Amino acid sequence: MSDTPFGFGLPPEEPEDGDEGKKKDQQSGGGQGPANPFGFGTPGGFGGPGADNPFAAMFGSLNPTDLGAAFQQLGQMLSYEGGPVNWDMAKQIARQTVSQGTSDGVKDASVGPAERTAVAEAVRLADLWLDDATSLPSGSGSAVAWSRAEWVEATLPAWQELVDPVAERVGAAMGDVLPEEMQAMAGPLIGMMRSMGGAMFGTQIGQAVGVLAGEVVGSTDIGLPLNPPGKAALLPVNIEAFGKDLGVPKEEVRLYLALREAAHQRLFAHVPWLRSHLFGAVDGYARGIKVDTAKLEDVVGQFDPQNPEQLQDALQQGMFQPEDTPEQKAALARLETALALVEGWVDAVVHAAAKPRLSSADALRETLRRRRATGGPAEQTFATLIGLELRPRRLRDASRLWASLTDARGVDGRDALWAHPDMLPTASDLDDPDGFVHREQLDFSELDKMLGEAAQKPDLRKKGDQDDQAEGDDTE
Repeated sequence: MSDTPFGFGLPPEEPEDGDEGKKKDQQSGGGQGPANPFGFGTPGGFGGPGADNPFAAMFGSLNPTDLGAAFQQLGQMLSYEGGPVNWDMAKQIARQTVSQGTSDGVKDASVGPAERTAVAEAVRLADLWLDDATSLPSGSGSAVAWSRAEWVEATLPAWQELVDPVAERVGAAMGDVLPEEMQAMAGPLIGMMRSMGGAMFGTQIGQAVGVLAGEVVGSTDIGLPLNPPGKAALLPVNIEAFGKDLGVPKEEVRLYLALREAAHQRLFAHVPWLRSHLFGAVDGYARGIKVDTAKLEDVVGQFDPQNPEQLQDALQQGMFQPEDTPEQKAALARLETALALVEGWVDAVVHAAAKPRLSSADALRETLRRRRATGGPAEQTFATLIGLELRPRRLRDASRLWASLTDARGVDGRDALWAHPDMLPTASDLDDPDGFVHREQLDFSELDKMLGEAAQKPDLRKKGDQDDQAEGDDTE
């Protein structure tokens, strides 16, 4: 499980006068008695004697322009009536995060014509090389070069599909924090809590996706299809940062990453059931996550607006726990295995295509593997968003299994396993790849043909009945 689950904390703000401000807070009763999560109802009224400005606690010391923006954002939080995540806010914050640049000072920039041409040529050459390494035809209908902001815009629909199942459970838990006898009388309050919950998730997701946009090199870094079908995408500014200290020519780095992107596109384009299989596995795992409502209730009850870092610290200790049931363990195994098989197949196919042609193939392969093994940005963000961290050991095991299948059955025999989900290796097969490679595989092609013919028979019978009816009418 991830050590960094969703947090609902606000950014910590120091009082204007440092330690003296903290003393004043303590003297004015801050932190004493039952905490008021919204900062209202303090003795003396809004701005009265002994009462601090609640919005100063929430937004810090702001000039009039910033304060207006803060009030506008608060209004958006409270007026939101959509699903479990405020995705408009998520997109806004992701774009703001991107505009700030990465920690190394690299800013986002529009992609120029030369970079777009270079990406298109790299993907075209990558597809030619992959023709020798896989029987699956090209899946890249087009190749695009994205800025970080364009990556955010294009991938948010997929993030929504991934995150909503978890957010739905947390949103329901926030409503359950109130005692049952109070829930009937507290409809507006529950609605407001859900609205704030949607905004909190939107803020967290927006920040995570914005940070990830500064690291990813394409649209498939987490092994899931985040981009529209048939569109191979690379991010030139991030590719340059990725290869900066590798001592490898920039053209080779771009081409190797284009191979990985194009291989993913082939797999998802020509295995029609794969996308729903992966996203269904994510949803199945998310449904088995339970929210620690006792911790949530404790955090909400003790929330002090003048000490927001306390809230974030409490939430970072973990709120998601997987149910310890056979069903949940099976869901976790299915998800980890499915993602490992996708990444392992891509790793094996790309290595087969690049090894004879790129002198840097081995070095680039190992760099990417280490990036995954050390919990790279893609894995960390994925863990933050759905409470799951991939085990890199499974990725290496899957890559070795696909390579062994290639040696034993050839490219066509290896890729034929993608014809049906029941033909794929399981988690236990990754532990015993030799046993799977030499095991006789079932052929589902005849079964699929029989099922298709059976599905057509009712239509044929219906058509025959209609013809009989028509003949009867003519006779009359």
